[in-house]
Amino acid sequence: MADLSPELQEKLEELDRELEEGDITQKGYQKRRTQLLSQYGIGDFVAPRDSVASGGSGGGGLRVHSAGDSYSHFQAPNEGHRAASLAALNANADHRSSIHSAGSPASRSPHSPNTPTEYMPQSPYLDPDAHPANLLAPGGPMAGVRPNVRAHDSLFIAPAPSHDDSTRTETMISGNYVFNPEYQPQPGIYSAEPPQGGFDGRTRTLIDNQVYFDDFAGQQQGFDPMAQGEYGGPQRYSATDAFSPTVAVAPPMLTANDLPPPEAIQYQQPLEPREVPFAIHDTHDQNTPMSNFDDIASVLRHRGRTSGKAPAYWVLDSKGKEIASITWDKLAMRAEKVAQVIRDKSSLYRGDRVALIYRDTEVIDFATALLGCFIAGVVAVPINELQDYQKLNLILTQTQAHLALTTDNNLKTFQRDITAQKLNWPKGVEWWKTNEFGSYHAKKKDDAPPLNVPDLAYIEFSRAPTGDLRGVVLSHRTIMHQMACLSAIVSTAPGNKPKDTFNKNLRDKNGRLIGGGSSSETILSYLDPRQGIGMILGVLLAVYGGHTTVWLENKAVEVPGLYAHLITKYKPTLMVADYPGLKRAAYNYQSDPMATRNFKKGMEPNFSTVKLCFIDTLTVDSEFDELLADRWFRPLRNTRAREVVAPMLCLPEHGGMVISVRDWIGGEERMGCSLKLDLGSDEASETEEREETDNTATGTGFSTLLGQTTTKKTEQRTSTDHAEVLLDREALKTNEVVVLAIGEEARKRTANEASTIRVGAFGYPIPDATLAIVDPETSLLAAPNTVGEIWVDSPSLSGGFWALPKHTEQIFHARPFKFNPGEPTPTQVEPEFLRTGLLGCVIEGKIYILGLYEDRIRQKVEWVEDGAADGTEHRYFFVQHLVLSIMKNVPKIFDCSAFDVFVNEEHLPVVVLESPAASTAPATNGGPPRQLDTALLDSLAERCMDVLVQEHNLRLYCVMITAPNSLPRVVKNGRRDIGNMLCRREFDLGNLPCVHVKFAVEHAVLNLPVGVDPVGGIWSPMASNSRGNVLAGADKQYSGIDRREVVMDDRTSTPLNNFSSISDLIQWRVARQPEELAICTIDGRGKEGKGVTWRKFDTKVAAVAVYLRNKVKLRAGDHVVLMYTHSEEFVFAIHACLNLGVIIIPVAPMDQNRLAEDVPALLHLLADYQVRAVLVNQEVDHLLKSKPVAQHIKQSAQILKINIPNVFNTSKPPKQNSGLRDLGIMMNPEWIKPTYPAVIWTYWTPDQRRLAVQLGHDTILGMCKVQKETCQMTSSRPVLGCVRSTTGLGFIHTALMGIYIGTPTYLLSPVEYAQNPASLFLVLSRYKIKDTYATPQMLDYAMKMIPGKGFILHELKNMMITSEARPRVDVFQKVRMHFATAGLDRTAINTVYSHVLNPMIASRSYMCIEPIELWLDPKALRRGLIYVTDPERDPKALLVQDSGMVPVSTQIAIVNPESRMLCSDGEFGEIWVDSEACVKSFYKSKELFDEERFDGRTVEDPSIRYVRTGDLGFLHSVRRPIGPGGALVDMQVLFVLGSVGETIEINGLNHFPMDIETTVERSHRNIVPGGCAVFQAGGLVVVLAEVARKAYLASIVPVIVNAILNEHQIVADIVAFVNKGDFPRSRLGEKQRGKILAGWVSRKMHTMAQFAIKDMDLSRELLNVAAGDTHHLSGDHSPGSHDQHRASMGSFRSSTGGGTTIVAPGSSSLRNMEPAPQIIEQHEYEMQQQQQYEQYQYQQQYQQVETRMGRMSILSTQQQQFQQQSYGAPHQAPVEMPADEIAEMMDSEQRTPTKTRQNQHAGHGYELPDFDQFDVGSANDNNNGNDNPTGGTGSPTDGRAYGSLSAGAAPPQIRLPGVDGRESLDDWDLRPQSGGGGGGGLKVVGVNGVEPEGRMRREGENSDDWTRDAYMSMNLTGTLGGGGGDQKQ
Repeated sequence: MADLSPELQEKLEELDRELEEGDITQKGYQKRRTQLLSQYGIGDFVAPRDSVASGGSGGGGLRVHSAGDSYSHFQAPNEGHRAASLAALNANADHRSSIHSAGSPASRSPHSPNTPTEYMPQSPYLDPDAHPANLLAPGGPMAGVRPNVRAHDSLFIAPAPSHDDSTRTETMISGNYVFNPEYQPQPGIYSAEPPQGGFDGRTRTLIDNQVYFDDFAGQQQGFDPMAQGEYGGPQRYSATDAFSPTVAVAPPMLTANDLPPPEAIQYQQPLEPREVPFAIHDTHDQNTPMSNFDDIASVLRHRGRTSGKAPAYWVLDSKGKEIASITWDKLAMRAEKVAQVIRDKSSLYRGDRVALIYRDTEVIDFATALLGCFIAGVVAVPINELQDYQKLNLILTQTQAHLALTTDNNLKTFQRDITAQKLNWPKGVEWWKTNEFGSYHAKKKDDAPPLNVPDLAYIEFSRAPTGDLRGVVLSHRTIMHQMACLSAIVSTAPGNKPKDTFNKNLRDKNGRLIGGGSSSETILSYLDPRQGIGMILGVLLAVYGGHTTVWLENKAVEVPGLYAHLITKYKPTLMVADYPGLKRAAYNYQSDPMATRNFKKGMEPNFSTVKLCFIDTLTVDSEFDELLADRWFRPLRNTRAREVVAPMLCLPEHGGMVISVRDWIGGEERMGCSLKLDLGSDEASETEEREETDNTATGTGFSTLLGQTTTKKTEQRTSTDHAEVLLDREALKTNEVVVLAIGEEARKRTANEASTIRVGAFGYPIPDATLAIVDPETSLLAAPNTVGEIWVDSPSLSGGFWALPKHTEQIFHARPFKFNPGEPTPTQVEPEFLRTGLLGCVIEGKIYILGLYEDRIRQKVEWVEDGAADGTEHRYFFVQHLVLSIMKNVPKIFDCSAFDVFVNEEHLPVVVLESPAASTAPATNGGPPRQLDTALLDSLAERCMDVLVQEHNLRLYCVMITAPNSLPRVVKNGRRDIGNMLCRREFDLGNLPCVHVKFAVEHAVLNLPVGVDPVGGIWSPMASNSRGNVLAGADKQYSGIDRREVVMDDRTSTPLNNFSSISDLIQWRVARQPEELAICTIDGRGKEGKGVTWRKFDTKVAAVAVYLRNKVKLRAGDHVVLMYTHSEEFVFAIHACLNLGVIIIPVAPMDQNRLAEDVPALLHLLADYQVRAVLVNQEVDHLLKSKPVAQHIKQSAQILKINIPNVFNTSKPPKQNSGLRDLGIMMNPEWIKPTYPAVIWTYWTPDQRRLAVQLGHDTILGMCKVQKETCQMTSSRPVLGCVRSTTGLGFIHTALMGIYIGTPTYLLSPVEYAQNPASLFLVLSRYKIKDTYATPQMLDYAMKMIPGKGFILHELKNMMITSEARPRVDVFQKVRMHFATAGLDRTAINTVYSHVLNPMIASRSYMCIEPIELWLDPKALRRGLIYVTDPERDPKALLVQDSGMVPVSTQIAIVNPESRMLCSDGEFGEIWVDSEACVKSFYKSKELFDEERFDGRTVEDPSIRYVRTGDLGFLHSVRRPIGPGGALVDMQVLFVLGSVGETIEINGLNHFPMDIETTVERSHRNIVPGGCAVFQAGGLVVVLAEVARKAYLASIVPVIVNAILNEHQIVADIVAFVNKGDFPRSRLGEKQRGKILAGWVSRKMHTMAQFAIKDMDLSRELLNVAAGDTHHLSGDHSPGSHDQHRASMGSFRSSTGGGTTIVAPGSSSLRNMEPAPQIIEQHEYEMQQQQQYEQYQYQQQYQQVETRMGRMSILSTQQQQFQQQSYGAPHQAPVEMPADEIAEMMDSEQRTPTKTRQNQHAGHGYELPDFDQFDVGSANDNNNGNDNPTGGTGSPTDGRAYGSLSAGAAPPQIRLPGVDGRESLDDWDLRPQSGGGGGGGLKVVGVNGVEPEGRMRREGENSDDWTRDAYMSMNLTGTLGGGGGDQKQ
């Protein structure tokens, strides 16, 4: 520190203080320190605060060097050896030398070591930039300021003269082995010039990506711990567990009073490492210790010198023919040549990465390149999948590799593929063809350049089970440790050679050992030599031991007899194989032994030379091991067959290193565990007998492998059998290891005991490895005899991942914990471990593996014991055991995969089968595709479920079936195996190519929530009282009211409440301000029309009135329809009619594109209200007279027998110069009575259902008053009318408000707005309009069409965005952002809750704050409670925005719709409103429930008369600093949740379908936005999805079901798909839910596929139980019974007042649904008049007037048979059914009656019915002879209270909407007396009460047959067939 500048010292000291005070983390400290030092041009050579290496030398660990070498100061291997290795890797280059060339004056740093071999002390946390060697490394702190990079372009050669700019260019580009795609000339393109000079930006590459290193790999990838697919993310270990096993922190602390349970203290200590009791020597020369060599490169040179002519490699093709071979000297020379070219011809620095791209058959080329990289001091990066361009590019980018070594053949193939796929070459990479390099020839003997290798040797990229690509770094020290261990294992393995007395140390005259004294091996392998264990044994071990490698293609193993012939021919001592290859060879021999024995004449198979057969696997297949030894090795002359078979546990994800294989090294007694299992018998002692003999003497006591001998040599004489155990299968499910037998006894008992599992051992851990069994969920050391994750620590293991520092820390440097007795907190266990992801156990010191962590399936189990509380545990299953059971017991299965998905806080098992039955491939070439046999597929899925239940007691969630070879696979040793985690990822995304799916949710899903009253719903007395108890003491929800009795006109100070009508107010305006502007039209270009003054306004209104009175002959009380465009004529006509006492019905002009909807709607309106005339303006008159419209109207009117009144055009009435009063046209006092209708507003739902409300003059003035006072409107600002001018705020602003406040009204036509949306905002800006209204749709359109600029909206203070239900949460933010540049204030964007009964119930106007957002707990919401949470705590929380505060003269109460009591704070209820602006009644409705709708009186205060909105919501109080001086102001705001009529109730819980639809729409990319409809029909939850893709719809079904289950805790019953564009939509693009429902139920909507999710028979059973045994639903459930958790059931609420449930989400919640337009039944009309029938046919053909939709399609005989087959027998319903069959199923389900609601207090029951349950005039007309004296349900004379049913009332009728929007004239007759069959069955009834002609009853069929299946899957809440029972209220 003394050499540092004072300024730097001061900054460093300040940094130290920050660290001490805890202001920054250790990591932040390291970063800032490095940055500081780099700013001063120096590296961080001053030791950081935590860089002192933890010292310690320990006893016996494996070390690379002897005690006397220069590495002696390294930590002991078991105390940080991998950490030390990692620290060395961190520098990215060796610390022993500078990166500069030897002759460079800059190559010495004053702080660098004096000698190239001197190492600095290491630390696991040493900052890489601390090393001088790294200061100028690529990306290092000083790399960017390198003075003269050109002079140091090579590492080993003296720099070339700086004036020679062409040196590098010529050597790199002119050589024919170099390929640089960036400089290759393209046809027609000038070739790019290569960069001149030596500096080509290579050293800048890392700097561009990152400024400073934070680890050896650099932080090149950001780390997102929750990123999908990341190692350690939710894909690998469930992040939903209580403790994530990948987080390197302690388990949750216990309190000081709590001590850990006894089982937590009983843990299994980590196994201590074993020793190697001898030193490793060269196999060719016992006098050469391998400790003389530091790395593989030096060993290779040794091999070239001493064993030059010995064969190194033989390469065989798939037929066993030799295609290449090489000796050690040639291999060494070729590798030297590669290294020379890299040194001389590239500008790479030591430690830079070089990609190796070779095929598996190019073993020699690959080995040459790999070893050449070692010699050159660069880091090799093998890349194996050439065809995977994305993987190649990713690896090249991640590793910053700018040089790729390959062969000419590969390069040509790669170039061809890139051209064919139109891809680009990886940028910045040069390609060298090493097969053209030739050999290296030294000028002098032994004149090879000195080795100067970095510590990092190579980076191996492999895929995790989740599919993530990660690189594992391996250092030279690690490799040398690995090789020493493997050599020790191999050398101690006993051979088959006969004993010999000849002295093996005698040599010939050339110094070679005589008589085969050399113990070098011959390795026969077909594993991939470019990665993993294939490379470790086939390349690295071969060089290390001088062994000969014979490599053959894996296809050769499949040829019968060839593999055995090659073993015989090449006499290998080591075989390297895997199970698939060996199984093929062994089974071939079993099926045809002579094919092997006679493969080649004169050469009998002989395996006697084989002493070990290494099998690369993760789990031992004991049965096959036995077969392989006894029926392949032994018959083919291997006398040690059982000892030869050696399964080898490798870590393919972590570099491929072996961590366990059987060996004869001994020393297992030092591991610290029991080596003899006590089974209570002598089995264990009989299994293995051990003798220990002392062979050698003295030593230092240190365990070494390479340097010196040790104290004792342990010889172990094991049994000839491989260790096996027999485990209890049931105990394994609870993670317990119960050993039933061991060894030979286990083998014997396996076949007889089905409840056991036979597991084979790998062996002891490799020497110098510490192994621990750890609980993967808690990171605590596992208890003895339990299954846990294998954690291992060894110097033979890698130090970490490349470029993933967080994962490196979590996976490679994990720290387990343990509880010490008497201590409440866990403590860490030394040392750091590598997490293998393997689950297993240790028995007698040997490792037993059960499978990968990812391949373990868990399932929750629940039970009840003796009435005690439920207990919950998990059972665990391993995929390979399940797969084995499926493959054995289920026919027609090609392959399968299993995994679990975490849905709804539960692990649900899924199986995916590959079956030839799922293939649609043509049976013959060119033939048609095969049709799928759905029944067969369903039976396979059923069989699979049954097998797993019977054999494993595993309850599957779903089974999916795909065609063979269609599931995602991983490549291992050249073979493609199904990747279970890849399958799970594709399953979650809905991308599996599945053709069939079957669910079993009743058995698998256990945690479906149930409400307090599962039958009565959330509004029942039981549920309401339960909420009341929870919220006891809370305030009631009702707002205050500001009556504003007097409203003053701001210009004249005249009380406006003195006026009794708007007409009188006009006369007063005419008298007070006659010449001021009253109304003006503006066109789309912003041009004003001729303004109309108040006097002119009066005369124009008078002209129209005179015309109507004299010409049209209208009288007071007549009804007229006003069909105008948005114009002045419309306003004149309104006021003319009002002054005549004529009742006006404003209607929007018809849409020529929707005549099928608009024409019937208009005709029924004319007929229902006896309309005298239709008043139009010029534009509408022209529209009605156009031929298509006129013809459509005429033909439809003829069919409907409706007389069309005359149409009158009021655009140009006779001119009048006198006003209304002058002409004697004055208001009659009778007209202003509240009961006299002045205006009829007709609302049309998206389904074209009509709602009509009447407004008297008092209501009109009340609406104006509320609008004026709430919005603080004055005469100084004009008003604007634009859209929706026939009802609501649009009507008020267009025709009334300008008059009421005495200000001009500007009119902008919606047509003009559509053509130019900017016109609206220009008008707002130009006229400084303060208050206006808009709809979300028009704003969406504007934001889509125009930019939010070109106008100024500063003056706009209140843009009221109307919302009829829950406000869209995205509107505010979108509008604010889009119009921010226009100056639109954020507080001017205000939501208004507008309702049919009141256009402004609540408003955000002038609240001066942004929308109040609440995140609601959805689980509480379903129970009727309001619990505010946040998205971080609950990611599934529902976001809602407020609808504002109550306006003036308005009071809101939140009321329980059943009990009529005020709701408490903390729950939601129905919104009741008392306001002057409320309409007084529905027009012409005589229904009692309509009267009650306007007479809502609470129990607490019956004096207040409320109007019931039918919407659910709640009041919420907030405080905001908007008062003077920022004072807090209390505000009570209203939140609207949705309509009661839209909700569905399941299991007594309330759900809003719009939320479920949102979930579904965002669950899969192929679901169209807004393309989902969810409804409840017959108690079934039906999901209809509009999809853009038709293929593999079965794969989308689980995604939808999972999304709904996860977010809403319900299980959909049916999922159906329709084509994109098939959803009927309104003119505003809204889903027409009623039509969707009707079209689906009546099978008129074409569905591509439909899937039943639940077992229909089980649902029926549940519903029967529910109907007859309600105690079962609320009491405890036994394990054997079907409980309420297993299936959803609707409640009374969802049964719509006792009728069959067909709730259409989106239909209005209002009770007065009038008859919507409907064309009469065609067949009835045909019976009346043939001529009109023909006209109707003509009209249908050309005008597309659609007929009714309500009558259910007639069931054919074939469909009846399907019903009986599908629903009569258990478990036979196909999962994927044709659309018509599913609809037929629903057909029958709609016929089921349900028990009516029981209310506690007569008159207080309330339930919003189905939209068409109570149609005006239809209930009595269609009784069909029902003689029930009380009248049918829905009769206007039934005298019942609103929402309740009379005693004995029959279930109501349900009607479906027609295509045109009117309800069907057919009935779904559910009354038991109606002839529809007993038990409330459904019957298709004609208009006259008779069966339609098409419904022919089959012979022998009676009514019971017709309705038998109607009860299937219905929500039966009353007695079946009921409806006549006494049902008290």
